[in-house]
Amino acid sequence: MTPPAERSPVLDRVSKAIVEQLQEDGRRSYADIGKAVGLSETATRQRVQKLQDAGILQIVAVTDPLQLGFARQAMIGVRVTGDTRVAAAAMSELPGVIYVVSTAGSFDLLVEVVCESDDDLIDLLNDRIRSLPDVVSTETFVYLKLHRQLYNWGTR
Repeated sequence: MTPPAERSPVLDRVSKAIVEQLQEDGRRSYADIGKAVGLSETATRQRVQKLQDAGILQIVAVTDPLQLGFARQAMIGVRVTGDTRVAAAAMSELPGVIYVVSTAGSFDLLVEVVCESDDDLIDLLNDRIRSLPDVVSTETFVYLKLHRQLYNWGTR
């Protein structure tokens, strides 16, 4: 078992401030971030690189799936037998799957998907997810409307 200190990296005040700056605007310049947190542009760039290398920070473009032709989004609750980590790894490799999390509840895994159509969702469910060897059952929650999605929740 991994010791708690190794599982959750402790960020200092400056690194947390950098993360919060980037959560507000991922395109903010290193110079602007540096001014806000009290570092030079070079020092800020190095800190961001270290955060990325450590897997703490990922800078990405967040898109609207509907605007890109993905008309169907869904969350799928999955019950499995055996090792949930094996099933999670298999789900993570499937096209259209954008989020996989192990849970402690009525489902073993929650799997979020984006598909171009209802037919593509049916194909993904029947041909890919339900055909995996350890999948016992699924329950699909089709998204009707996304009301809120934020990525600026800060740090602790």
